This record gives sequence, C-alpha cells and structure tokens, in this order.
Amino acid sequence: MALSPYGPHGPLIGKVGKLVSYVLKGRVVTRSLGPKRTKHSKNQLANYQAMAVTMKLLSNMTSFINSSFEIEARGTIKNQHNLATSYNKKQALKGEYPDISVDYSKVVLSYGKLKIAENLKMVKTDTGLKISWDTTGGQANDMVMIMVHHPVDGESRDHLNACRRDVGTHFILLDKDRLEQQLEVYICFKSADGKQISNSVYLGNLNGETYSLEVQKEKEKYVVLKNRFDQVSAEYFRIMELRISASIDNKAFRNLEKEYEVLKEKLKYMPGKPG
Repeated sequence: MALSPYGPHGPLIGKVGKLVSYVLKGRVVTRSLGPKRTKHSKNQLANYQAMAVTMKLLSNMTSFINSSFEIEARGTIKNQHNLATSYNKKQALKGEYPDISVDYSKVVLSYGKLKIAENLKMVKTDTGLKISWDTTGGQANDMVMIMVHHPVDGESRDHLNACRRDVGTHFILLDKDRLEQQLEVYICFKSADGKQISNSVYLGNLNGETYSLEVQKEKEKYVVLKNRFDQVSAEYFRIMELRISASIDNKAFRNLEKEYEVLKEKLKYMPGKPG
C-alpha cells in the first residue's frame, strides 16, 4: 500500500504494484521490484553473503562513519553508510562463498585528501593502547579520529575527537579482557572546520586472529556434516564398486544414495571449511 503525504497531485510513497517509492535525502526515488526467486545462483549467494559480512562489520561503526564520510556525501543522494558499504564490499573482503570474511587490513573508514601523519605507531601496554604520530605536516588543530574494532563480538569503540594533531599521542584505556582479544585499529585526521578529511590508515592487528563464536559454531557444524558424509560416501562407493545388484535395487541403498547426494550438495555451500 502507498500513501500520498504530499496531496492528491504529489508523489505516492510506498508500494504500488511492482513499484516502490520512498524519499532519499529530499528526493522521491522509485524502483521496480524484481521477481521472487526460490533458487539462487552461486554468484547471487556470494553477493548476499558479501553484503551481510559488510553490514555486520559496519553495524557498530555508525557514529564514526557518519562523521568520516559526511564530507564525501555532501551534495549527493548517497548517505554516509552507502559510501562505507560500497567501499568495503568492494575492497575489504576475502575468500569465496560460503566463506567470505573481512580483510581488516583493507577496511576503508574514511576517504579524502587531507595529509596523513607520518610515523604512525601503536603500542600495547598493560592498561590500553598508546598511539603516536609525527606532528609535522597538516594543520596543528586537525582532529584525530580513532576506531578500535573487536571482531570476536563485533563491537567497535570510536574516538571521534581523540585529540588534536599537534598533541602527537593518544592513549586508549582498555580493560584486561579487551586487551587480550583480537583488536583491529584505524586512524584518520579531519580538519577543524570539518571541510577536509584524510584517508583512514590501518594501524594493525593485536593478539592475532580469533574466530567469533558464530564462526566457531559453523566450523563445528561443518566437521560433523563432513564426518557423516565421509561415512555415507565410503559405504555408497563400496556397494557401487562391488556392483551388488541386490543391494543396489533395494530401498536401503536408494536411501543411502539420496543421503549421499544431499550431503554432497550441502557441503558445497556450507560455511566453516577448514583452511
């Protein structure tokens, strides 16, 4: 159903037949609905997973993204989240479906021409992270923006106005549990008047890569299914090689064959493969 909030002669907002209209940054946008599909190609499934992985990465970075991509979004119909999603879906993913994941070294959290500080360093201490940089270059009153991402639980901690560029260092206090988890850290610089921003810089990973609980469960499920497939496969091919007609013609073998085909198909697109 569509509504007519702008009067009888204005545009409709909502769904009419196969068309959907909505307001985006002050403009009315209309698009058609595609046909519903019950089966999807591997490329479609890969695209869906790539989008899901990207959205999950950015889901807790909204405040940072709203500030860092605000300049680029000005004067366009795109919003900050659109830009961040586009950059990272194209550049910051690795692997193939069904095991697409984030390449944290390629994550883009800002894009601009402001000068990046030289000699960026990050040091882990007993109580947090010490981040430092050279104060030469750029403007002394440029703002420093820092993002600390925790992949294990998907949480992100932003520091939108950490300090000025001329301070040269910033300390981020973290509790012991956080310090022992996988950390992915980024930094960028934004002019004091908000008109310019630098590219984001990946400061690095701390504590190596740790699988999230979700990924661990996927790997466990894969192992269970793979073990069952190996058992069924061995029995299936044993009977086929012997060509025991009586065994092949009976119901038990037909059930075995069906299970073999079903498990084989599931393993093709099941996440959690080792390696």
